[in-house]
Amino acid sequence: MYPSISLLVGVAISLLLVQSAAAVSVASLVVAAGDSTPVSKTQANYTCDGLDDQVEIQAALAALPDGGTVVLSNGTFNCSGSIAPAAGATLKGQGPEATSLEFSRNGMLNVSEEHVTLDGFHIMGSGYVNASTNTTLDLTQWLGVLTVYASHAKIHNVTGTADASIQAVFLLLHNPNVYAPILEDVEFVNCRAVDTGTYGFLHNAWGSENTTIQNIRYENCAAINCGRYGAFNPWVTGFDFAEQNNIEALRVTDCLAEGSLESGFHFEWNPTKRDCVFINCSSRNNGQKPSPEDYLVGDPDFFGSGFYLPGGQVSLISCRAEGNSAFGFFIINPDGMLLYNCTESGTGRASAIAPFPKPISYCILQSMPVSANPSIVMEHCRSLNSNGWGLFVCGTENALIRDFILTDPAGIDGIGAVLGCSPMELPVNSTIDAGISNSTIDLAASGDRPQTLLYIVNNRNVTYSGRVFSDAARPVVVEWTRAGGVDLTGLEVLPANSTA
Repeated sequence: MYPSISLLVGVAISLLLVQSAAAVSVASLVVAAGDSTPVSKTQANYTCDGLDDQVEIQAALAALPDGGTVVLSNGTFNCSGSIAPAAGATLKGQGPEATSLEFSRNGMLNVSEEHVTLDGFHIMGSGYVNASTNTTLDLTQWLGVLTVYASHAKIHNVTGTADASIQAVFLLLHNPNVYAPILEDVEFVNCRAVDTGTYGFLHNAWGSENTTIQNIRYENCAAINCGRYGAFNPWVTGFDFAEQNNIEALRVTDCLAEGSLESGFHFEWNPTKRDCVFINCSSRNNGQKPSPEDYLVGDPDFFGSGFYLPGGQVSLISCRAEGNSAFGFFIINPDGMLLYNCTESGTGRASAIAPFPKPISYCILQSMPVSANPSIVMEHCRSLNSNGWGLFVCGTENALIRDFILTDPAGIDGIGAVLGCSPMELPVNSTIDAGISNSTIDLAASGDRPQTLLYIVNNRNVTYSGRVFSDAARPVVVEWTRAGGVDLTGLEVLPANSTA
């Protein structure tokens, strides 16, 4: 009796082991590229021939159990159609230098189900056309080589490029016809868009409901030369986090934007921005678009910024803007904004394009009422060797600027920094009085290139402190003070070589 029981138990355990092994094998399927090695093809579950390779990849994805992984071999997969992973699936390559997905004939990689992971490959898209007219895609429809429609997605170690026939390389899109709930919890880690004819990373929303995209994370990502050598439209940026969508709980850490046609890091004017935080991000040499001949500060027809921040609750911590054409940091209508330990250098760089007519390192404008008090806090920020105004504050109230360092700006019209302004300097349709009001500004300024280092104009109830080191003809000029005026008792003006 006992041997029989032991035998039955042994058979049952053996069957369980066989079933477990089968489950493991099915949970990971391998697809070999047509140009992969013979060994890779021998070990693969599916083998491509270099034509319509999306068919084999999609078949492998369809054969997976929930939570399974399709592993792509080394080599190039030529995809003339789209790929859409199932919910919970992982599509994994051998790294962006080893595995490439090249899309043509309107092919894309679409994440339209939840909990999808993409990891370790390169994507390229080109030649997109409107199928009904055989012309470039409709500009009102926003598509990406990699489009994320659904929540809880992870995109790791993916690089990409595209020509100017599509709207973005990486697109995060709320489309209620594909995925109606709020689009949230998406992360990009070690992703790069390089030498594109279009936006690198773009957020957008269609429809009128659930248009707030939230809890989005970027870590160690880069957008390089987006739109620099040909562009989908005249507004191509490296990162655009709010095109027609509101954005909330955005985290951008250790990211780089470089050489974009327009801004490096960008938000559009109208969307709501809440709890958006940038940490240790760099934006350099952006604004490659030729500058307009006639320009009013804040003109929405030209961005040219390292960081373009029109309104909202946005925080920048230890961020850098270097050599951007128009602005290092462009800020308008700040409503509880924070800049901490940020550095600007070389705004208004000399380059092959015509120099920008009025480059500004830190541009802070207010054109409509805001509720936050202080509206903006700047602490321990620096402007180094600006080719224009190192700091321009206009139409602003309830600003708190502490320990701002202004070093050797070239200035504009003989002025290194403008603190306040006349009405003609405000953006079009401004509803705010010009100048500065109810604010505190503490700074250390030095430099002799402009005739006047600090031009304080049209101030009301503004307190200044700090030191000005300069041998300029008129280091500090104060004009047109209003009721309440300015308090300059805490501001020292000393010769450039003074050690006091």
